[in-house]
Amino acid sequence: MDCCRRNNPNERCALFLVLALIFDLIGFGLLLAGIFAPISFWDFFILSGPVLIFLSLIFWIFWYIGGLTVPYEDLLPK
Repeated sequence: MDCCRRNNPNERCALFLVLALIFDLIGFGLLLAGIFAPISFWDFFILSGPVLIFLSLIFWIFWYIGGLTVPYEDLLPK
């Protein structure tokens, strides 16, 4: 992926980091809205919040894997 081809380790896969944080925040917000808001369809919020938090794990894994570096010598055939 092109978003992971930066030289600075802090800039690697920033897109996946932002997506993971957005999914976590929205999921946590939906969960809290389902718990504390007096709405008639609260079960939708209580169930969809944790699903979004679970789906954010995909972006967290992509972010972590994209930040790994492999020395060039290990990529050469032996």
